[in-house]
Amino acid sequence: MKNCHNTLAEKGKTSRQSLAYMPKRAPGFCLRACFVLLLGAAKLCTTATAVQPGEPDGRQPVQSDSSNSEEPAVCATCHKEVVKSFANDPHNKPAAIDGSKAVTCESCHGAGKAHAKGGDVTLIFDPATATAKDLDQKCDACHGSKHTSFERSAHGRGNVSCIGCHTIHQPGAPKHLLKMEQPQLCFQCHSDVKPQFSMPSRHKVEEGLVECTDCHAAHGSFEENARSSSNWQFITCTKCHTPVAGPFVHLHPAIKAEGCTACHFAHGGPNRKLLIKADVNKICLLCHLPSPNSGAGLPAVPEHLQSGGGRSCISCHASIHGSNTSNVFLKPTLGRSEH
Repeated sequence: MKNCHNTLAEKGKTSRQSLAYMPKRAPGFCLRACFVLLLGAAKLCTTATAVQPGEPDGRQPVQSDSSNSEEPAVCATCHKEVVKSFANDPHNKPAAIDGSKAVTCESCHGAGKAHAKGGDVTLIFDPATATAKDLDQKCDACHGSKHTSFERSAHGRGNVSCIGCHTIHQPGAPKHLLKMEQPQLCFQCHSDVKPQFSMPSRHKVEEGLVECTDCHAAHGSFEENARSSSNWQFITCTKCHTPVAGPFVHLHPAIKAEGCTACHFAHGGPNRKLLIKADVNKICLLCHLPSPNSGAGLPAVPEHLQSGGGRSCISCHASIHGSNTSNVFLKPTLGRSEH
């Protein structure tokens, strides 16, 4: 027993000695330490409340009024094939990524319990009977940030709704939920353009080498609306026709004024290089009058070319799209011989 008391006394002495050597803390240290601990605990609680399991970025899933909401399994009792195909639909992917009900039948059609009971289609949102404006607003709830210029596009001004080109449940094309592949889809409305792609000189659209959307922004584009038609044509065409893109010291004024279609058909035509006339000289004479055109600042056409016959204009003015050596687009060799 005595040994035990001695051992405890020695341990107490060692502890007191250790405490004696501990550095002294400044006044208020304990108070600040408690404050930091409380602040950290509050932050953890806030984070736990904001981000729930299954929602890695803290977003709340799209939900309908729970009192009138219905599960997709109930929709499948009548719409079995539609619900089955929706499992592979791109709209269903956000739900798989987030682990939440991000997109369901009710996300587009609204709460469906009342409709499921009586089958009354007027109790849900039906895209087939909705106006183009109402349907676009429904789609814009998710896709609006990507198609901000749609209302100013040709399709938007023409009152074409989203389902004019897209089908949600059973798409006919693998990309973008289109009703069918391009160009057949576009030809449903633009039937006047289809014959042009059968011309001797044409863009290879029906062969599948070029798509309509390679040149046309189906949903509209802010940049297209902000630019002149001629400038937008030049930007679009030179994406593929890079040799004529320049930049040039001297750019053909017709490109700035009217765009590429001043001389070329856009889709297809009977002449080589999609030219609007078989005789190149006649194209030039559309702008370059026989007498000096002082208003436009254009030079007079030489007498030997005024008839539209004889030598071709481009036999001398070969750099017709633009030149770095001649303001009248002469061949580089001819331009040097004049100086």
